[in-house]
Amino acid sequence: MTESQTFDILVVGGGMVGSALALGLSRQGWRVALVESSEGQKLLQAPAAAQGVEDFEPRVSAISAASQRLLEQLGVWGEITAGRHCPYQTMTVWDGDGTGRIQFEAAELQARSLGTIIENRHIVRGLFAALADSDVELFDGVKVTGWWQDDARAQGPRGITLEDGHVLAAHLVVAADGAHSRLRQWVGLPTREWDYDQQAIVCTVRTVQSHRFTAWQRFSPTGPLAFLPLLPENGDEHYCSIVWSQDTEEARRLMALDDSAFAGELERAIERELGAVESVSRRLAFPLRQRHAKDYVAPGFALVGDAAHTIHPLAGQGANLGYGDVRALLDELSRARKAGLGAADEFVLARYQRRRKGENLTMMAAMEGFKQLFARDELPLRWLRNTGLRWLNQLGPVKNRIAADAMGLDV
Repeated sequence: MTESQTFDILVVGGGMVGSALALGLSRQGWRVALVESSEGQKLLQAPAAAQGVEDFEPRVSAISAASQRLLEQLGVWGEITAGRHCPYQTMTVWDGDGTGRIQFEAAELQARSLGTIIENRHIVRGLFAALADSDVELFDGVKVTGWWQDDARAQGPRGITLEDGHVLAAHLVVAADGAHSRLRQWVGLPTREWDYDQQAIVCTVRTVQSHRFTAWQRFSPTGPLAFLPLLPENGDEHYCSIVWSQDTEEARRLMALDDSAFAGELERAIERELGAVESVSRRLAFPLRQRHAKDYVAPGFALVGDAAHTIHPLAGQGANLGYGDVRALLDELSRARKAGLGAADEFVLARYQRRRKGENLTMMAAMEGFKQLFARDELPLRWLRNTGLRWLNQLGPVKNRIAADAMGLDV
């Protein structure tokens, strides 16, 4: 076993959230280590070119203005957007079982865009390019095999063991290792969770009509369907990333279809808003489960991103909630450093939890409410949601205030 190494802060998980946090902490002057099971060189490599819809990664994120500001402050937004990305100016949402429709326009908010659709791998690659030039010590291509702590001292060291024999110690350990966080389980932070009995189908499609830089979302009793605009290097405006949440049995039926039959189902589900679906990439499906940690912190330990909370993808807010965690934790740790406090100070961690827990729970409750409202087929509820959508669409200032708050716009 190799000699133990000690850091101020240890971040476990080098995805979009963990790598951004590690980079930000290093910029504040903390001695930081980042552990990621994938190999950094592979993350930095551009993906092999493919043809058409297969060239895009199925997993994308709708980056809000607030998340963009964070990535700008970290100095990585330019690197990320040097590759392909698609700012969208309009969002259109409607009820598939009625006439209710609402549309949000960037122009009405005096904003350049409502957000930006980016493939997750491009975000991670931009962050890892910056990490390579930072003071962050990266342990990549290695798995975490255990957790340990000095039980005798709440402020004492704690840390992890790696499969290559490294023992890493830190005053504060941050778990950014995803929804099934092993660190969260080892530390003993329980979660509240429930299964939606739904699966999300993701893939890339090419349509006959242009997406018109619009994010489209149609609700149905069996789940929402989103068409998110993509823009390849040649400027072709006919590609979209889809996220189709469906009841489990229906999702399995759709996954079993050949590409032509699946394209036909998509056309009907989106009511041919973009014309025919010409081609479809390979499809992925994953089960949907809402999960929320009862506590985000323990002595010398904190959760961020999916390790703390997972949310239904109907509003595309998962990555943005994770970046909200990063902003809050960076802010609290910056204040602690200026005040001469340690990274594991209990009041620092408590403030982080207070700032994020309420906001995340509010968003999760809102998304659950939307899902339940649109899943019900009773006539009074159908009338209520369609009337409500039409009414809200006519209230410009109210509608725009809601959109600005949800998308992190300063208006």
